[in-house]
This record gives sequence, structure tokens and C-alpha cells, in this order.
Amino acid sequence: MNAILVINSGSSSIKFSAFSVVSRSLEPIAHGLIEELYSRPHFEVKRHSGERIDDKRWPDGERLGHDKAIAFLLDWLRAHGGGATLLAVGHRIVHGGDAYREPVRVNAEVVERLAALIPLAPLHQPHNLAAIKAIAEAHPDLPQIACFDTAFHATQSPLTTHYALPPDITRRGVRRYGFHGLSYEYIARVLPDYDSRAASGKTVALHLGNGASMTAMADGKSVASSMGFTAVEGIPMGTRSGSLDPGVILWMIDEAKMDTRAIADLLYKRSGLLGVSGISSDMRTLLASDAPSAAEAVDLFCYRIARELGSLAAALGGLDAIVFTAGIGENAAPVRARVCERSAWLGVKLDPDANAKHGPRISAADSAIDVWVIPTNEERMIAQHTLDRLEL
Repeated sequence: MNAILVINSGSSSIKFSAFSVVSRSLEPIAHGLIEELYSRPHFEVKRHSGERIDDKRWPDGERLGHDKAIAFLLDWLRAHGGGATLLAVGHRIVHGGDAYREPVRVNAEVVERLAALIPLAPLHQPHNLAAIKAIAEAHPDLPQIACFDTAFHATQSPLTTHYALPPDITRRGVRRYGFHGLSYEYIARVLPDYDSRAASGKTVALHLGNGASMTAMADGKSVASSMGFTAVEGIPMGTRSGSLDPGVILWMIDEAKMDTRAIADLLYKRSGLLGVSGISSDMRTLLASDAPSAAEAVDLFCYRIARELGSLAAALGGLDAIVFTAGIGENAAPVRARVCERSAWLGVKLDPDANAKHGPRISAADSAIDVWVIPTNEERMIAQHTLDRLEL
């Protein structure tokens, strides 16, 4: 059996999925993660069915880091793979910049160019690249494919991507990019199976998770996105602020005497749902809480989503469908209900029973806008891109 490994490497965890390859067909085998790499490492892997295969914890005080975690994962796969041949590793890379608008086979030049983009995605890019480097050092002949969260948005027009800044700034790459592209690409690919009008028409997809964004799609292509130059712009997220008046940043510098590191920490790690509520970044916790600050955080989240929905509908010149996806989008019925209630002016009418059952269609029969809940699958998208690139 041949297999493809998909890796999503974060700051303190590595998520992975394995797929078998049979006659150009991909079948999920297993998925898991190694978390708390630098504190109390924990490894867990499950079959596609959900059955746990293995669970391991390291002694207190033992740190793995990315290099040792990758080495452990590859050794584990070799020992438990039943003789399977690993064809390649596909990686989720958050930022591809202007250079990479489609998946690419990794080499030293690619790594160098992606490292130059670290300032644009400081929370993600270094850790994405750490996994690539660890595998390249241990297995230099194993093909690695980089798949980019920005690539799906390459179809946006220059008018959409420009900020109102002087050309000497714009020429240095300061523009809107958009993110969560692998998730949106998957939704665009499977949408015809749910709703042909939405697939060929004007749809806004909402990727709502700890990281959250929204994208307007026309005929399955990205037209506009809530995220821009970095993955902190747009709607509020688990710990990220979303869009701010730039004057707030100037105030932080001049009046609060904060330096760039303190501001970055605030905007990326201490804002959003966590910052407003003071309780948690987890929507499940906030929805279960009686604290007024938890309700305020949820209300602000839903308000900003509904407001952004109006903006993206304007960018499309109309709206045929809405798609909720990712952790909150797929599982938080109260959030979907509040967003749809605020969007009634667009002709959205919710079916409460369908929403409580998580869809897939949650709009009422007489709704002018079709509303769907569609699970995303970024890992399968990466695996497919990896397989395709191996055959070029």
C-alpha cells in the first residue's frame, strides 16, 4: 500500500492525517496529533472510524520540540504502517505571498522564500516551516509538497486586494491576501453535491473556528475575503482581535507605551472571544456560561459576522447561499441562529429544527437564501494536492 501523510504544524502541536493511495483514489486511514511539544508532550492517533490506536504521554519535564516530534511520528508510522510506502508529505502553509498561487514541491529555494514571509504570519509560518525542515534533514529524498492557505484567493482582482496606501508600500507586498483558502477550496469543490445554484452562483462561506474568516465566492472562485494582509484582520476570533482602527495601534504606542511585541501579543493572543469575555476562547464554554461578559463576547462575534456578511454580499452584487463550516460553524447552532436572525434583511429565514440537527440545509423552504452547514476537510484537500503534484 502507498500512503500520503498530511501535516499541519503549529506552535506547540502537530496535527497529522494519513491517506492510502489506490489508483489515484485517496482513502483516510488515521489521524492524530502530538500536542504540548514544549511542556508535557502527548501523542494520540485514531483510525478514520474514531477508534483509538495509540495514546502516549512523555514524562514531566521532557520536551520534544518539532524535530523530535517529527522523528517520533515518522518512526511510529513506519512501525505501524503495515509495510506501507510513504510517497510524500503534504504541508499546510499559511502564507504563500505573491509567489505561490498553487501548491509547490519543496526545495531549499522554496523554504528560503517562505521564510521571508514569516513577518506576515508570525504565529504560523515559522512552525509550518519547522516541520518541513525536520523531515528534510531526516529524509532528504522524501518529496514534500507545500499547500497554501492564501492560494485560493489568488483569483481576487487587484481592486479587491489593494489598500489605499502609496505605491512604494504596496510594491513591498503590503496588500490583502486572504486565508483559510484550503478550507474554502474544499467547500467550493463539494458544494455542487449540495446545491448547484450555490456552486455556480454567489455564495458566502463562513469558516468559523478559533481562527475565523469569511469569503465571498462567485462560481466557486474567491472574490473577496474578510482577512487581508495578515490572519488577524476581519471578524473577531478565539484570541485575535479582528479588524481595528489603525489609530488604536497608534494610541497603544503613544499613550499605553506598548512596543511591537506587546501589541502583537495583545492582538493575536489576548483579544477576541477571550479578551472580551475574560473567561475563554472556546465558544462551547462561552455559550454554557451565565456570565454577562461571555454573552457580550458571543453577541459581538455574531454581530461582526452579520455585518461582514452584508459587506461580502455587496462585493458579490447579490447573494444566493451561505455556508457555515469549521468548528464553530459546524457545531454551534446558537451562533448560526443569531447570524441568520441578523441577516433576515437579506431574505434569510432559518429552519430551527434543521439548525438544531446541524443541517446540512438549515434554511426554511421559503428562504430567499439557501443556508448550509458543510463540514470542511482541509487535510483531504492537501492530500489531493500532494498526490497531484507527485504526478506532474
